[in-house]
Amino acid sequence: MDFGIDGKWALVCGASKGLGHGCAEALVREGVNVVLNARNADDLQRAAAYLVAASSDWVAVKGGKNPPCILTVAADITTAQGRAAAFSVAGGPGKDFDIVVTNAGGPPTGDFRDWGREDWMRAVDANMLTPIELIRATVDGMAQRGFGRIVNITSSAVKAPIDILGLSNGARSGLTGFVAGAARSAAIAGRGVTINNLLPGKFETDRLTGTLSAAAAKTGKDLDEVRRAQLSMIPARRFGTPQEFGAICAFLCSVQAGYITGQNVLADGGAYPGTF
Repeated sequence: MDFGIDGKWALVCGASKGLGHGCAEALVREGVNVVLNARNADDLQRAAAYLVAASSDWVAVKGGKNPPCILTVAADITTAQGRAAAFSVAGGPGKDFDIVVTNAGGPPTGDFRDWGREDWMRAVDANMLTPIELIRATVDGMAQRGFGRIVNITSSAVKAPIDILGLSNGARSGLTGFVAGAARSAAIAGRGVTINNLLPGKFETDRLTGTLSAAAAKTGKDLDEVRRAQLSMIPARRFGTPQEFGAICAFLCSVQAGYITGQNVLADGGAYPGTF
């Protein structure tokens, strides 16, 4: 299937590894020009080098001629300065992105009794206000051009909260409520722009390793025992891969997904037991 987004420009945050990198790879495979953002410059350059080296082969397989442009901006996207850097990277589209994938590292695990106001504000700033600022900066331009796709990487904890992820539960749920309203605005949805949230369950990432380690420390159990127990609760009997997560993201960015907006797309191997 041709997703119809060849030549578009995408900003992918947290793209040096994990789920963000999986999304960037999937978009590059579709011929999308990508600005990769992450805080660690070394990790970012390694990610970009991989995509540049592989993109020629991917384009050839799809019958294209020119590999997409891949740019990097090493900056903290949760700050105003970091967002300004992403919008001013040399060779990039400025704020005229066709696709924006928001993604910031989740806040630390722990017990809510130990968190003060500053802990909460950092979580809200990174996992709620930053995506909103990125949407605010790009959505009107998308609407004027008649096409736009915004995908927010949130968490399955929005649907099934996890006790040690209270900061994430709260901040990401706030973003979910905001998107539910904004995505349905006639000035956005009626102009060819979609905004959706992509909710990962347990995927093979550094974040998962940290969460499992925290659970092991809390319960006093061996890490391998915790891992096996977590796997047993997933009907698919495995953790997801960043590549398959990225493929879902790329579809939500496609022209075919133009009638999907304001949704929370859960990818968790069947772990969530609810009907709705």
